[in-house]
Amino acid sequence: MRSVDVSIVTRNIKEMCIQANHFLSEDMDIAMKNAVETEEAPLGKQILTQLQENLKIAGEDMIPICQDTGMAVVFIEVGQEVHFEGGSLTDAINEGVRQGYVEGYLRKSVVGDPIIRENTKDNTPAVIHYNIVPGDKVKIKVAPKGFGSENMSRVFMLKPSDGIEGVKNAILTAVQDAGPNACPPMVVGVGIGGTFEKCALMAKDALTREVGTHSDIQWVKDLEEEMLETINKLGIGPGGLGGTTTALAVNVNTYPTHIAGLPVGINICCHVNRHIVREV
Repeated sequence: MRSVDVSIVTRNIKEMCIQANHFLSEDMDIAMKNAVETEEAPLGKQILTQLQENLKIAGEDMIPICQDTGMAVVFIEVGQEVHFEGGSLTDAINEGVRQGYVEGYLRKSVVGDPIIRENTKDNTPAVIHYNIVPGDKVKIKVAPKGFGSENMSRVFMLKPSDGIEGVKNAILTAVQDAGPNACPPMVVGVGIGGTFEKCALMAKDALTREVGTHSDIQWVKDLEEEMLETINKLGIGPGGLGGTTTALAVNVNTYPTHIAGLPVGINICCHVNRHIVREV
C-alpha cells in the first residue's frame, strides 16, 4: 500500500490548470502547424497563421490561449493500492482548480446554480471522473473545456438497425450543426455504445487522445479516418469561413451495449483542445 498526501494532488492540479490554459499539448501544437501547410484555401491558411501567432504570443507573454478558460474537467485514475492522507481527494482536486484559476488569473466561468447563475468566483467545482485501476499510481488528466464547443456536443440514441451508417450520419449532423460555432478546426470525440451517459463520457475522454493516433480496433480506425476525410470535405474550414481543415482529428471510443440500443455521443472541441496528463 502506497500513501499519497492529497496536497500533492492539489499542487499538481493547480499547475496543470495554468499550463493547460497557456500551452497546447505537443500533439495539438504539431497538428496546428501541419494544418497551416496543408490548408488549401487562402483565407483558411490566413486564419490558421493568425492562430499560430496567437499561440506564440500566449506562450511568450503567459496570456491564456483562449478567453474562455473553460470548466475544469478532471479524469483521475487511482491505483487500488493507493491510500490518500490529509483530507478528501475531491476537496483536494477542487482546491487545486481554485488555486490554479485564482493565482493564474484565469477567467472564472462557473456558476453555482444552473438557473440562479451566481458565479462561484474561483471556477469550482470541477467535473471529476474517477476510475479505480490496479497498481499504486495516480494518473491525473486535466482538460479545461470551453462552452462555445461544449454547447455543440450531442447524444444520439440510435436503433441497432441504424448501424454504422447511422453512426456516420450522427457525427456529420453534429459537426454540420456546430459549423463555425465550435471555432474550427475542431477535434471530434465520439463514444459509441454503453448507455446514455457512458457514450457521452467516452466522447469527452476521446478528446484527450493524442492527435494522429487511432483505435486498435480495425473498424473503429477505419471510421476515424473516413470521418476525418469526410468532415474536411464539408467546406466549413478554419473559423467557419471555408477551407479544407474543418477537423484535426476524429477520435472514437467504444463500449459494449444493450441489444436494443446504439448510443452515440459526440463531444466537439475547438482548436484550443487543452489537456495535460501527469502521474503522481
